[in-house]
Amino acid sequence: MKNAIVTGATKGIGLAIAKMLLSEGYFVTITYANDEVSATKCREELGALSQNFEVLRADQSDKAAMRCFTEAMRHKGHIDCIVCNAGTTLRCSLTEITDEAWERTMQVNLNSSLYLIRDLYDIIPHDSRIIFIGSLMGIHPHGTSLAYGVSKAAVHALALNLVKYFEDTGTTVNAIAPGFVETEWQAAKPEYIRQNIYAKSATKRFATPEEVADAARFCIRNAFVNGSVIELSGGYSFK
Repeated sequence: MKNAIVTGATKGIGLAIAKMLLSEGYFVTITYANDEVSATKCREELGALSQNFEVLRADQSDKAAMRCFTEAMRHKGHIDCIVCNAGTTLRCSLTEITDEAWERTMQVNLNSSLYLIRDLYDIIPHDSRIIFIGSLMGIHPHGTSLAYGVSKAAVHALALNLVKYFEDTGTTVNAIAPGFVETEWQAAKPEYIRQNIYAKSATKRFATPEEVADAARFCIRNAFVNGSVIELSGGYSFK
């Protein structure tokens, strides 16, 4: 059986992708940072679908914890799909950004994913799949999310640059850049802000997590999709 890792996947986009991978026949390892409630709910929800999964705590802001996680994954012998989904945000003005907050955002959103792939590189077989969940904010700047936007732009660049390291192996590396998605993160937005976003979108709604998972499925099934940043904007205009 093929092994997949989906980081930060106990809810939202990550959970939808984990379900998709189970349906594609993978054994799926899901990580989370510290939300035990979501981890328990995730185990219950996935347990009703399959037994081919595990949910492990691995905080991507903690380098030591990630080293332990990587070592555990190496014991599997082969990792056939990695979906780098875990992320965090930082909403404040330029002058309010502290060194620690900036570096934590980069560690979670960017650095930890690079280190994970680097340290598993020799057990990633030919014809594997690597997918990064980026963001439309990494393509179009956002005034109150400087660290998030820069980190996601770097995620897109990382995906494009990693293609060369898997050349001639059949392994593909892609990024998916969703816009607004119906997750807990977005559910907290006031209704008037949601309506403002709808007004700028041709589809007049947010994407579902399952629609993002379908984009990931496309990347997995189509071996010619490589070095792409796939936008899922719903026709959103930043004007």
